Amino acid sequence: MVRNAVFLMLATVAPCTALAAEPNVTRGAQLFQNCAPCHSLEPGKNMTGPSLSNLWSRKAGDAQEFERYSAALKSSGITWNDQTLDAWLADPEHVVPGNSMTFPGIKDAPARADLLAYLKDATNPGSTRTAQQHPQMGGMMNTAVPNLKVLDAEVRVQAVAYCRDTYEVKTANGKQRKFWERNLRFKTDSSHDGPEKGAPALVPAGMMGDRADVIFAAPDEFGLFVKQSC
Repeated sequence: MVRNAVFLMLATVAPCTALAAEPNVTRGAQLFQNCAPCHSLEPGKNMTGPSLSNLWSRKAGDAQEFERYSAALKSSGITWNDQTLDAWLADPEHVVPGNSMTFPGIKDAPARADLLAYLKDATNPGSTRTAQQHPQMGGMMNTAVPNLKVLDAEVRVQAVAYCRDTYEVKTANGKQRKFWERNLRFKTDSSHDGPEKGAPALVPAGMMGDRADVIFAAPDEFGLFVKQSC
């Protein structure tokens, strides 16, 4: 009687355990929010890291138009598949020593399986998930930059004056904002989301409103807009 009861209990629990072990795409999509500030799912849209579009069966270090691969990754000879991606997500430094990805890895195997299930679906050509690029969740701030081709007057920069330790940014709506020199950064964005030439954008970069980025179309515009004036 006891033996039969134990058998029935195991028979009941085993299917539940098997179901729990199945990768969950929804959980994987949530996990991807930690990747989204650096990796896009859109073809050709490179960010801090390369686009993940068409990732499966792609050779490591071979995404088109991405210029920031480490020499270690480019010479690794790895082709991305279920096994190599699982190992990479677990410990990138162990898989490719000397790579430049600032990511310690995901030690939890079920979590990696969830993320891989989502990525395999989302990076497949024609997937409806490829447009589901989300801002970071749970971080200090959203690092995603909006499309800067068409700018409202309040963010379109007209001039930047520098005096001692202060930058004063004048925008097209006539307002002027002052920033401590360490709180204002000058950046470029040459992508299809970047600003038009001659129309740099002022983008908030801190939770307290005291930090910002001025984003130009190209570095040769720095000298045209930033002038020392005391």
